[in-house]
Amino acid sequence: MTGPGPRPAVIRLDPFYPILPDTDWLARLLPCGIKLVQLRLKDRPKAVIRAEIEKAIALCAAHRCQLVVNDYWREAIDAGADLVHLGQEDLAGADLSAIRAADVKIGASTHSRAELNAALAAGADYVALGPIYPTTLKAMNWAPQGLPRLAEWRAKIACPLVAIGGITLDRAAMVLEAGADSVAVITDIVTSEHPERRAENWIAATAPWRRLSTGLAQD
Repeated sequence: MTGPGPRPAVIRLDPFYPILPDTDWLARLLPCGIKLVQLRLKDRPKAVIRAEIEKAIALCAAHRCQLVVNDYWREAIDAGADLVHLGQEDLAGADLSAIRAADVKIGASTHSRAELNAALAAGADYVALGPIYPTTLKAMNWAPQGLPRLAEWRAKIACPLVAIGGITLDRAAMVLEAGADSVAVITDIVTSEHPERRAENWIAATAPWRRLSTGLAQD
C-alpha cells in the first residue's frame, strides 16, 4: 500500500446507499430519486468494466447522484470517477497516492478493530462496517456485528460511517439511530418484486436523516 498523502475534507453521504450490479440497474432506479449509489461489477472483461464505469458516471451526472465505484480504482481514475470503495485486500494493494493525486476519495470495508485501524491509517474518507445482521448474499467469515459495534465505530471515527449487511427497511431506523450515517442495501432492493417501489420506500424511510446526517443535500 503506497502512502495516502493529504486527506481531503470530510465527504457527505446520503443515508440511503444502494449497491447495484450494473448500469442497467442504475438506469432503472436512478429516476426514483437515489442520490448515492455504488456500482459493484464482478467478473467482467476489462473493456466492459471501463464501459460500465463511463456509463455509470454519465447516468449519475444526469440524475445528480453520487457514484461510488467498487474495487476498480485504476479504471475509476481513468474514467474520471471521484469515489471508490475498497475492501481490505484492495486497500492494502492500492496506490493511495495515485488515487489522491486524481482527487478520488476512498471508502473502505471493515469487519474488525484491526481493519478499522488499517482503514484509518490509509486515510479512508468513509468507513463501512458489516455485516450488521446475518446476510444471505454471500458467505461471511465474520459474525454479525450488531448495533453495539456500530455505536463503537461511531465513537472512534470522525468520517462518515456506512452500515451494511442484512439491513431491511424495518431495521433502517435502528441502524441510523445507532450511529450510521448511511445504510448500504443490496438484497432488499435487487430481490424485490418491485425494485422501483422499494427504492422509493427506502428514500422515504431515510428522509428524517437526510438533513441531519452527513447526507448529500436533497432537492
